[in-house]
Amino acid sequence: MKKQPSMNIPKSMIGQFLDWLTILVFAAVVIYLITQFSALPDRVPGHYDGKGNIDRWGSKMELWILPLVGVLLWIPMTVLEKYPHLFNYMNLREDNIEAQYRNGQLMLNVLKNESVLLFSYLTFQGIRVATGGTEGLGIFFMPIFLVVIIGSMIIFLIRMLKL
Repeated sequence: MKKQPSMNIPKSMIGQFLDWLTILVFAAVVIYLITQFSALPDRVPGHYDGKGNIDRWGSKMELWILPLVGVLLWIPMTVLEKYPHLFNYMNLREDNIEAQYRNGQLMLNVLKNESVLLFSYLTFQGIRVATGGTEGLGIFFMPIFLVVIIGSMIIFLIRMLKL
């Protein structure tokens, strides 16, 4: 297989905006967790079923796992965005390499930020459930999350095929 050419593709304005928005939301949720932590009960939601109902309770320390996972996803995905030539493309030709790389880079950026926003939302809702503000994620959480993630992938794959 022929090696794909390396190109320096700067991050798009939308990619930069999504990164900053995600960082802002993530920081706000972490600050909220820090400020609410001492007031949280010892047991907080540890897991939810597909309908958004709590199916396991755990220590309030477990709330730190979600932001940690978010950071552990965000950092390597941000680094990988700089190397779009490493991605696997279905329709790569000499005349569309730069457009394909930009599309692949933005797809990774969108999926990265959607994932971190998911973990931020789960942390926020975990705090709300623990403090009596709500009873779970709600029945629409999982379908909406799946539509957003899968929908994003479909949109970018269609764009990839059209380039």
